Amino acid sequence: MGRMVALTLITFFAAIICCSWTKNLPNAPSPNIIIMLMDDMGWGDLGVFGQPSKETPNLDAMAAEGMLLPNFYTANPLCSPSRAALLTGRLPIRNGFYTTNARARNAYTPQDIVGGISKDEILLPQLLKTKGYVSKIVGKWHLGHRPQYLPLKNGFDEWFGSPNCHFGPYNDQSIPNIPVYNNSEMLGRFYEDFKIDRETGESNLTQIYLMEGLDFILRQTKAQQPFFLYWAVDATHAPVYASKRFLGKSQRGRYGDAVMELDYSIGQILKWLRTLGIDNNTFVFFTSDNGAAVMSGPNESGSNGPFLCGKETTFEGGMREPAIAWWPGHIKEGSVNFQLANVMDLFTTSLVLAGINPPDDRILDGLDLTPVLLNCSQPLKNRPIFYYRGNELMAVRLGEYKAHYWTWSNSWEEFRQGINFCPGEEVPNVTTHEQKEHTLQPLIFHLGRDPGEKFPLSVLSKEYQDALSRISAVVQQHKDTLVPGIPQLNMCDSAVMNWAPAGCEKLGKCLKPPESNPWKCDWPH
Repeated sequence: MGRMVALTLITFFAAIICCSWTKNLPNAPSPNIIIMLMDDMGWGDLGVFGQPSKETPNLDAMAAEGMLLPNFYTANPLCSPSRAALLTGRLPIRNGFYTTNARARNAYTPQDIVGGISKDEILLPQLLKTKGYVSKIVGKWHLGHRPQYLPLKNGFDEWFGSPNCHFGPYNDQSIPNIPVYNNSEMLGRFYEDFKIDRETGESNLTQIYLMEGLDFILRQTKAQQPFFLYWAVDATHAPVYASKRFLGKSQRGRYGDAVMELDYSIGQILKWLRTLGIDNNTFVFFTSDNGAAVMSGPNESGSNGPFLCGKETTFEGGMREPAIAWWPGHIKEGSVNFQLANVMDLFTTSLVLAGINPPDDRILDGLDLTPVLLNCSQPLKNRPIFYYRGNELMAVRLGEYKAHYWTWSNSWEEFRQGINFCPGEEVPNVTTHEQKEHTLQPLIFHLGRDPGEKFPLSVLSKEYQDALSRISAVVQQHKDTLVPGIPQLNMCDSAVMNWAPAGCEKLGKCLKPPESNPWKCDWPH
């Protein structure tokens, strides 16, 4: 039923697109930029995509006032690499946010990771600063927690949030609780000073993040300063949380409660822009870092709609994301664009909107979406989507066709322990529990007819051969020109955990680290 509703809504929206509608970039001052990045939220969690539980009235209204992008992707099916891709405009294989410890392993930045975002990368706020933008991140950073990797060392002017995910609580003997920072110093730690009740799911963090965002917008508006707000909230990442006002309010348990609170908060931000009279000069983009974490169970994860599997996989459920662009007076209301797009495009698009030339000393994977957003008669044709898992190119999409060169959900060992990346969605010879190579004869799906990747094309068909010919040329060009970055996610060491973050002395929260004993990180999937 949900899938039918989604298709009906998308058809309706598509019918009212005015593809002759054009709008040049304004001569007014550079627009403010807000990127709202959710954590583990799925494509199917929004009402506008067919979710029947009515948790997202504000996001649905945002789509009605802006542009819906049903073919929007992340650059990796896991949190840290996708965030690195967003802020650098480059695939993780280029910016170093991957591991070579084993083939096709998802790697991220837990507390014991030694590495972080490379000093050789140029991040979006660093470039925006050249045009006078003030930048703030609210929420999860996840690009390295050691001092040299933190946001204020990488172009951001302000930060309120955490360097890592809100796992815990820990006992401070073998693992410290994650710190929460205000700019360059910690304010406290999760579970100690910033409560998350694991039993009830109650936490006020989303409300705190909302107020931080609203305050930043107000201050920059009063100062008449262009701003970039990266609102990277994480309530929909397990352990899922919501404030008391929203707990028990949804039809989908705690996860739905978290979605309702995030939707409410997004509504408040858009309302604030209107109240301040800056909505016509603020570009807002909503999306998620990867697909819903369906392996976490129904109370701790969302919906990927009609798509196969979820987070950590390179099937559609792991990398197809909800996406809405909103800019009153510039983006046509109620429009839908089926352009293949990627989170890396937000890097290049933001620079173009700000009147900044993208760097020309490196390969950028992000494209400028302004022709799509502001003039939908100009699609970016033949744009491929690369599905990487760690150091392996698993699949490629070109047009409606997707070719799998490798398939893997998760290992038999994990599966037998009850960890399933594709619960209730096993597809024989597709959702394999071993790394299965198809490079000589890729599995090819037509995603328009088969969004769930259940029925591969016959290798004997002309359709298969034509699609393979086109995709193979793209893959060959990509591999011939690829220069992988130095992998940043290979080494771990308990001594580098958040034992004594800056500011811990003032709070009496410094902890003694163990002796350094680095090892190669073990990435099981």
